[in-house]
Amino acid sequence: MQKSEFLETAIKAAKAGEEVIRKYYLGEFDIEIKADESPVTIADVETEKTIKGIILSQFPEHGFFGEETGKTNPDAEYNWLIDPIDGTKSFVRQYPFFSTQIALMKGDELILGVSNAPMFGEMAYAEKGFGAFLNDQPITVSEITELKKSTLSTGNIATLSGMPQWNNLAQLIQSVHRTRGYGDFYHYHLLASGKADIIVESDVNILDIAALSVIVNEAGGCFTDLNGEGLTLDTTTVLACNSKDMHEQVSIMLGV
Repeated sequence: MQKSEFLETAIKAAKAGEEVIRKYYLGEFDIEIKADESPVTIADVETEKTIKGIILSQFPEHGFFGEETGKTNPDAEYNWLIDPIDGTKSFVRQYPFFSTQIALMKGDELILGVSNAPMFGEMAYAEKGFGAFLNDQPITVSEITELKKSTLSTGNIATLSGMPQWNNLAQLIQSVHRTRGYGDFYHYHLLASGKADIIVESDVNILDIAALSVIVNEAGGCFTDLNGEGLTLDTTTVLACNSKDMHEQVSIMLGV
């Protein structure tokens, strides 16, 4: 794949961010609790500043929306969406289910995604129209078409547990071959590389999933919110599947 200047810069930024993450991982650092009761560390802030510096030095006219530093130039044609450490709770408890998420929007369309999980040794990336890659190797979703042969992974589902669709999720769980709860970046890497088939989440934000949605879609999957709508900056739920057909089957079963 011939990488665009956008993708080359995103990968460079992700690798630079990884150096910051590795400096702090397993080390000592202060933990602050944000207004939404999620943790933030110096590693989050420094990683985002490093990524922001690289991206905006290359594309100073672009907008930037970071988990820790907020929005700059949001009316720009191109906007970068960044979660420097998606999975800070994992990071502070020193287990490796965290990643750096870098996405690029042109207008309202997500066109690029990089998902770097340094402690897993996995970097997935995709650019609209050019396929998806994991550690520089092309990846595609599975060809499983039947629920009874599929693998379902659930992530954050606290809100869903209080919704009428909770019983429908129970029926879906009983209909698939097996259920796991990989969560965070990891089950999206699995879905895009053909190792899982369905993902359901009800408590995310766009910075968690923007890059991953591009990767899954470019791998041949189908990625929407739980109502079947495309992603926006306000999206908080996910239904991602290996195909439109599987997506339709799951949507009917969930009743959403």
